[in-house]
This record gives sequence, structure tokens and C-alpha cells, in this order.
Amino acid sequence: MSNPLDKTKRRFFIALLPPQEIQDYVNGIKQHFADYYGSRAAQKSPPHITLQPPFEWEIEAVPVLEQCLSKFAGARSPCAERDRPPVPITLSGYGAFAPRVIYINVLKTPELLILQKDLMAEVEASLGIVEPVSKRRPFAPHMTVAFRDLTKQNFRAAWPEFQQRELHFDFTATLVTLLIHDGKRWNVHSEFPLATVPPLSFNERILD
Repeated sequence: MSNPLDKTKRRFFIALLPPQEIQDYVNGIKQHFADYYGSRAAQKSPPHITLQPPFEWEIEAVPVLEQCLSKFAGARSPCAERDRPPVPITLSGYGAFAPRVIYINVLKTPELLILQKDLMAEVEASLGIVEPVSKRRPFAPHMTVAFRDLTKQNFRAAWPEFQQRELHFDFTATLVTLLIHDGKRWNVHSEFPLATVPPLSFNERILD
């Protein structure tokens, strides 16, 4: 946990963000949880798929962090070890970590699993950033819509509403995003394009 008196460090995390159209839709779901179930914690960050969980980093050393992420994402750069192409992402339905978390399910595609594994290995090897819990657990990609302040009672009320609700989005993630906490919420700090960026692919199918 950050020391509020320590002005030299800030909290960061690394994620994939969906296109704005999907962000708008997911933010509408978050607002539904705020309005009907009193859960607002998920509104403190843009819709995202976490690749590297929150960590503390010295403000003065942010350029070092950004250089590492730029090198990692830039598959066409001479120093890159392999191609780092954009990643196809599929969002399909809802899931839960009972009794407090409800999320949009993210399919575990090989491309996404490789990206996340390689990123965690890179930041550990190059920067010493390690999240012990994540190292012990298999990667479970998801896009949170309610957590932390969702009470157990409201979870029991909300989950039957969303458990069978159908949702499907396909998009291509073309950026790795670094987010920073300003003391109240998470904001995009910088973005790093994955090597070969094709035209944005966006296909939406929502079944009500």
C-alpha cells in the first residue's frame, strides 16, 4: 500500500484498453451497478484488461519504465526479440469472483496469454517489478464492472441478473497502456503501440 506522505512514488499498472465504443458500453454497465447496487469502485478506472497489477514506482524513474514498455511493444525495433503484433480480443458474457466481483469475461486466447506472460517476465527481468500473487495464480483475464464496494447482499442480488446475460465484442488491441493513480482514480499515463498496427477491427453483437 502506498504511503500518502511519500511524494516520490506513485502507483501504476499496465493494461489493454478496448476501443472507445466498447469503453462507453462498459461504462454504462458500471453506472448500472452504481445506480442499482451501490457499487462505484469500478468507475475509478477506464474499462481495461489488466496485464501487470498495480505496483509502486519512483516518479523520477518513469522514463525508464516507459522505455522498457516501448521496447517491449515495439516488435519492429532492432532490439526487440520477437514480433509483438496486435492482439485479437473477445469479450463474451459475464463472470464472477464470488462474493464481491462481477466482470465481463475475456477469452483466454493464445495471443493474449503470450502477451501477458511475456510482459510480466520483461518487467521483472528489466525493472524488478514482481506481483507475488499473480506469479502464483494462472492469468484470468477479465474486465471488471463491480468489485470491492459491492456488498455480499448486492452481489447475490446482481449476479442472477448478469449470470445469463449475453454479450459479445471482438476487437484488436493495438496499444499497451500504462495507467497512473492520482490519489482518487486511475488515468491513462502513456500508450505504447504494438508493432504492426492494422486498421481497427470492431465488431459488436449484443443480444438483449
